[in-house]
Amino acid sequence: MKQVAAVGLFSGGLDSILACRMIQAQGINVFALKFVTPFFDDHLLGRREEYCAEILEKYGITAQVVDLTRGYVELLKNPKYGFGKNFNPCVDCKIFMLTRAREMMDEFGAAFLITGEVLGQRPMSQRRDTLRVIERESGCEDILFRPLCAKRLPETKPEREGLVDRARLLDFTGRGRRRQMELAAEFGIREYPGPAGGCILTDPNLGARIDRYYRDRVPSGDGVLRENDIRLLLLGRQFLLPGGYWFILGRNQQENERIQVLAKEEDWLLTMTERPGPTGLLRRPGGTPSLHQPVGDGLCRLAAGLVVRFGGKKEGKRSRAEVLARQAGKTKQMIVEPLEDSRFIDWRF
Repeated sequence: MKQVAAVGLFSGGLDSILACRMIQAQGINVFALKFVTPFFDDHLLGRREEYCAEILEKYGITAQVVDLTRGYVELLKNPKYGFGKNFNPCVDCKIFMLTRAREMMDEFGAAFLITGEVLGQRPMSQRRDTLRVIERESGCEDILFRPLCAKRLPETKPEREGLVDRARLLDFTGRGRRRQMELAAEFGIREYPGPAGGCILTDPNLGARIDRYYRDRVPSGDGVLRENDIRLLLLGRQFLLPGGYWFILGRNQQENERIQVLAKEEDWLLTMTERPGPTGLLRRPGGTPSLHQPVGDGLCRLAAGLVVRFGGKKEGKRSRAEVLARQAGKTKQMIVEPLEDSRFIDWRF
């Protein structure tokens, strides 16, 4: 007899780990989908195999990393069920992920879907009425069930057909984690992430920055949403310079390296030559002919002045420094003074 299979939404948090393990304990083959976007777990795209190997070794769960960026960027334009406290579309996000998971069921020969949701744990997306909305809108009615709180919800098709033993499911509710921790101990799981959320869209500052980008198409300038732009939005200090030019400064070595990876051919990269400091990326407004319209020396010097302002000091003081600007094989070297704060206070993005 062919082994029953299920697809699970896998955040990597304790609840999703336990949901997968509970269903595996019933002899069901679980394929865990780790969805990523620029707003959560984007770094995993560069280490998919390593991450999946870690999850298998730690928890005995077979995971797959799936990039949702393209559709998710469009979702944020106008989520049907709106946003939470910041720029987080929690209900639409869950609908989007479950829809994608349902579409992938045939790939794994799966009979149903599971999540680690707990009734009442999150005020926006895990109320009883909201859970029903999510099931309906994602097309997952009767094939989605939630092992940790299943006994508090109506019976589902996998249970009625005997694929899952309802007696071995649980009735968790609310925000407490004591019962989850006890269950983890029963499974021999001793290492797992804390309950803190990992979605950047819930951050008040970054959420506001992304919100402005969507409302004004700033800094793209032409109304086009670009994945590369959005990844840059999440980095460093950001400025809109005169003429609508977008300038990003890394705040540490990791961000400097990320900025260099995300730079396009037409972008200018600026660094100080003799002192440590930020990498700056200068990008033209969207729709501007890329390599055919040069950035003026005045604008380049403004950007260089920002690099020096936020760069390392000399003998404890900010002072003039040489800045190297590079673009598509061209270079400019400038000696500039650090830009005074009063000059750029209105440029912050």
